[in-house]
Amino acid sequence: MRAQTRNGLIHRHGGRRGRLATAAALALLTAGTLTTGALTPPTASAATRPDTVREGLEALVRGGQPAALASVTDRGGRTRTYTAGVGDLATGAKVPVDGQVRIGSNTKTFTAVVALQLVGEGRIGLDATVDTYLPGLVRGEGIDGRRITVRQLLQHTSGLPEYGGHISDDEIKVRYYEPRDLVDIALKYPAEFEPGARWSYSNTNYVLAGLIIQKVTGRPLAEEIDRRVVKPLALRHTYFPAPGDRSLREPHPKGYRVTAAGEPLREYTEIDPSAGWAAGQMISTNSDLNRFFTALLGGRLLPPAQLAQMRTTVPVADTGAHYGLGLMSRPLSCGGVYWGHGGDIVGYETRGGVTDDGRAANIAVTTVPEAIEDTRRVEAVVDTALCRS
Repeated sequence: MRAQTRNGLIHRHGGRRGRLATAAALALLTAGTLTTGALTPPTASAATRPDTVREGLEALVRGGQPAALASVTDRGGRTRTYTAGVGDLATGAKVPVDGQVRIGSNTKTFTAVVALQLVGEGRIGLDATVDTYLPGLVRGEGIDGRRITVRQLLQHTSGLPEYGGHISDDEIKVRYYEPRDLVDIALKYPAEFEPGARWSYSNTNYVLAGLIIQKVTGRPLAEEIDRRVVKPLALRHTYFPAPGDRSLREPHPKGYRVTAAGEPLREYTEIDPSAGWAAGQMISTNSDLNRFFTALLGGRLLPPAQLAQMRTTVPVADTGAHYGLGLMSRPLSCGGVYWGHGGDIVGYETRGGVTDDGRAANIAVTTVPEAIEDTRRVEAVVDTALCRS
């Protein structure tokens, strides 16, 4: 199979996700229920309108997702949570409302926030080279850490090769990787282009950013994220798993992946997420992600100068999306853009973000879609949630 990176850690082409092998599995998918928990009761007029987010999640389940979860906050501050499908294909258990999921590359935004806080403190320079902090570490064919800047790491314009496509999902399930192991895998391959020449997504960039944070602070990355971001925002359901921790601490839907066309989905809930590290290791909930991105865009985590740098973007090919420093903007069908990231890691996909006027939406599903069109269907539900809220 050919490896492909998207907005997450690792994605592989395989069989069509919706082809489940047994009638029992299909029955479990179609028998799933959708629940809505409104923290603020909807108005009478809202109650009479079709709930397009509910309909979107139901469509994702009909399309083959075991479960879909959402949290949506409208411009008035009212929040609604949703679930669809089943949380466990073997038992038919319900999907936990606002259950924990692996958030994959949303981790990059947490890492970028810590790096930019250190920029604001004068401890990291955005235009300093990687060698300033990690002398001699980044060398390879067409690769020289003396010519790659921190800004280029955070914006994916470094030209560094990707390591993720060289690690199988089965390895992710059981093997522990040190961050430098991941760098060593990447450096076996040549540079994709000259630093700064263009944009290309590479998890390697964020592993190096995490190593720079550790070098500058003298503390583990997980501790810095917790101290600087998670605790100040009271993200009670968000954490960076410790080495050896392959579980999810709180109620969660199980994660799955396709192994081959026509075969049953295989469970991938418990994995060793160290292959993601600073690029994709964290666990959270839809509502915590909404809280995080809302606080970030509201100026609660970064000084104005660093937030402006984070929001300075380059185009992501011809997709209409733009990438800043660990933060993406995507166009909305109703006008304007929303800001977030998104993430894929075996078993889970998340998409979402916030608008400048305070709307927020995050969607999680429990397989990584096998085709980009399926990911776009998830993103379409985000668009619907933000445009109708």
